[in-house]
Amino acid sequence: MKTIPTIAALALLGGGLAAGPAAAEVTRFEIIAAEKPALQGRSFGERGQAEKITGRATIALDPADPHNAVIADIALASRNPEGRVEALADVVLLRPERPNGLLLVEIPNRGSKLIGPLIEGTSAEASGRLAQADDAGTGFLLSQGYTLAWIGWQGDIAPGAGLGIRLPVLRGVTGASREEWSFGTTKSPVEAPLTWPAADLDPAKDPGQDPVRPRLTVRAKPEDPRTTPPGLAFRFLDAKRIEITRPAGFDGSALYELSYTARDPAVMGLGLAAIRDVASFLRHDASDRNPLAVQGRRTIDRAIGFGISQSGRVLRDVLYLGLNEDESGRMVFDGMMPHIAGSRRSFTNARFAQPGRNPGPHLDRYYPADQFPFAYATTTDALTGKRDGLFLRCRLTNTCPKLMHVDSEYEMWGSRGALVTTDTRGADLPQPPEVRVYMVTGAPHFANADATTAADPACALPVSPVHAGAASRALLTALASWITDGVAPPASRYPSRADGTLGAPARLYPPIPGLPYAGLYNPAQWVEPGNPPVVRGTYPLLLPKVDPDGNTLAGIRLPLIEAPRATYTAWNPTRGLAAETLCNQKGGVLPFAATKAAAEAAHDPRPSLEERYPDTSAYVAAVKAAADRMVAERTLLPADAEDMAKDAAQGRLVR
Repeated sequence: MKTIPTIAALALLGGGLAAGPAAAEVTRFEIIAAEKPALQGRSFGERGQAEKITGRATIALDPADPHNAVIADIALASRNPEGRVEALADVVLLRPERPNGLLLVEIPNRGSKLIGPLIEGTSAEASGRLAQADDAGTGFLLSQGYTLAWIGWQGDIAPGAGLGIRLPVLRGVTGASREEWSFGTTKSPVEAPLTWPAADLDPAKDPGQDPVRPRLTVRAKPEDPRTTPPGLAFRFLDAKRIEITRPAGFDGSALYELSYTARDPAVMGLGLAAIRDVASFLRHDASDRNPLAVQGRRTIDRAIGFGISQSGRVLRDVLYLGLNEDESGRMVFDGMMPHIAGSRRSFTNARFAQPGRNPGPHLDRYYPADQFPFAYATTTDALTGKRDGLFLRCRLTNTCPKLMHVDSEYEMWGSRGALVTTDTRGADLPQPPEVRVYMVTGAPHFANADATTAADPACALPVSPVHAGAASRALLTALASWITDGVAPPASRYPSRADGTLGAPARLYPPIPGLPYAGLYNPAQWVEPGNPPVVRGTYPLLLPKVDPDGNTLAGIRLPLIEAPRATYTAWNPTRGLAAETLCNQKGGVLPFAATKAAAEAAHDPRPSLEERYPDTSAYVAAVKAAADRMVAERTLLPADAEDMAKDAAQGRLVR
């Protein structure tokens, strides 16, 4: 990788960077605070100390530009004197003294930075703060020389609650909106927030020209009919809050749904354009308005877009909508890594959008965040006849990035993961040449680096602690080599029809006592929008096949799986509330019997620990062999392999 000389201190404190001709449609970058050195002066090896810049970027978009036509309602937004639509995005930058020329843009998740807990092993609090020396965790990213950026994009983040964006509001515009809640208790009455203000606070009033009379319903499960039983009532407390009186006969997991007429939507799709424009500005602009430029010279050679969970889905939206091309026709991100997105996108680029919604096994299932197209390759939807794909638009403009799609195994069960690699009929689907797909075997949606196996009263099995950080560090390193030096990355490692590691949901598991597999998964459905939405069809959804231990065959199998001491599932049934569904985003653990006699007494077909590992040295050798294989395959870095071997010897790998 190219090394950039030391960046001089910027004489920018106390004010904004001067406005000038638009570059990547960022017309102003205002510095709110600059810290040099940051992180209490911590040094990151040969890359030196770090500098942190907190700022705000003003973007100004021409509604007539074809690059912006995809943004919903942009033509209705108010304009500045130059005829452009403006928005103001929060931005945080963190860079070492001697950067490597790679800009790593993490798309915030509900306003928060999550790359620290994933890559650096920090807490969410430390990752958000980035003030103390330990807040950088292991320091992996800065030690590698990455320049880090976070760009606010979500328009409903309250000021001070995280990184967000201030968007134009369409005053006087009304339309249908819908809310769904599950409160976890039977408290009554209960207060509930509305995403968008109600157009009228009288539930009994005839809506006239407005599309929806306010109506509250309740049902026990997502697939149940919506009902209005005696005792169910609500009243508006104000335009953004209602109070619900709850009926008898429903437990705390009941789903309450309000359809109503909302007013004053923000142009939420501009948040996706902000990702495009601010990232392109930081990458391409060489003027003194760019805080990453030095003496009229760019310091960024390549850019990677990185998103975790919600923000991984948003990254897929940026790609799908053709927003990896800026208004000058330049590529924004050379590489993308959507992490734990499954086959989903987000509910952002729409009137009365709700980007925080995530269709789960129980709540929010019918919000339009997981509809066709699901795959990167262009395919035909068997239910609607539409032909589309996430790479369709970038292919036309030659702006398709090198892309690593990285899922936890939970995404196969909870986020329709198989639709990334199969078509809507369930047939195997080859990936575009720029795409690799990986799955971290046995991993829940997201676990902290220090997670341990622990009981959860809401889940039938102890909760899985499998953490995807080590695999993610290796894959990010491979992605950087791919986009900078053209070194091909590791082959895809994801369950597929082609190699026989995907199968029908029934009878996937051997008869293991205590493993409550009942074929549960979050279904893949074609949902027609409306108030209420209607399910019009179901797609076949395949699930990963397992080995005799019950551990999944495909994917990146960490030493915890390759040298197992338990069965690690990426699913976990509920216990108590929301019965007969999955614990949202949780995996499970079922330990092996300690002795052969105990296994036989329990009729457990899995070999016991004493049969697998006669002594500690045998277990350590198995872990080391598995780690060495991963290093050779470039799915694990040597330093992480060494740490895993040490942890196994000291009994810390088993969690």
